[in-house]
Amino acid sequence: MQFSGDLKHSIGATVATALAEDVGHGDLTALLVDAEAVVGATIIARESLVLAGQPWVDEVFAQLDTNIIVDWYVGDGQTAEADDVICKLVGPARALLTGERTALNFLQTLSSTATTTASYVNAIAGTGARILDTRKTLPGLRLAQKYAVACGGGMNHRIGLFDAILIKENHISSAGSIAAALQRASDLDADVPIEVEVENHDELLEALNAGATRILLDNFTLQDLEQAVALNRDYGYVAAELEASGNITLESIRAIAETGVDYISTGALTKNVKAIDFSMLFSIDPV
Repeated sequence: MQFSGDLKHSIGATVATALAEDVGHGDLTALLVDAEAVVGATIIARESLVLAGQPWVDEVFAQLDTNIIVDWYVGDGQTAEADDVICKLVGPARALLTGERTALNFLQTLSSTATTTASYVNAIAGTGARILDTRKTLPGLRLAQKYAVACGGGMNHRIGLFDAILIKENHISSAGSIAAALQRASDLDADVPIEVEVENHDELLEALNAGATRILLDNFTLQDLEQAVALNRDYGYVAAELEASGNITLESIRAIAETGVDYISTGALTKNVKAIDFSMLFSIDPV
């Protein structure tokens, strides 16, 4: 992934924050267990899923005790069914108990994003359109959720406000016109993608006349999307890439993809999180 370096740093910091909020000044309940005890544990899926979150689980236990061994049976981006064993762990009982909830929290949240993404990707299979995420992510989990989107077969839109320019209604209003906003963006010479949002066919034509190469079609009806694709195709110069966005649902996305747009972006991948159910079962026998 394009942000692999930032992602690696983010995993350690995010896990440290999550452990700090759960463990505080110490796991009191874990003290009930013999300090020398070594046990085995198994993480099991309780429903069908696309897995995401392995690096975060590994990091949780690495930060707690480097003697813990995690053996993965299902990798990120792979599917699992209810009652499938996702991984097995062996190590000091106290550390495994302390990390259980934090590890499962990452796994259930990121697998939710990956699983949801996969359902959207599957819904438009064969159309040529691609599913994109948005910036509507859980605070502090931006890179993690975008990683999970990729595990589910989706594509990442801009990571934040620094790696691409998306000119929206308020930017256009401030600049005075679509053409003026595009010119200002170009003048920044920021060497990042530039996209402009339009709300009707007149604005689409204005964006094309101004040289836009990527255009977001905001809340267009199916008929309007079809007309926008035709207008873009017949414009007479190099066609712009078209992205549909706004009120995208799993039920509507196939018809949207069939209009011929290049991309469909939806915040539903990352903001409507319904946790995937996992269990972590312990065994006295570490084998």
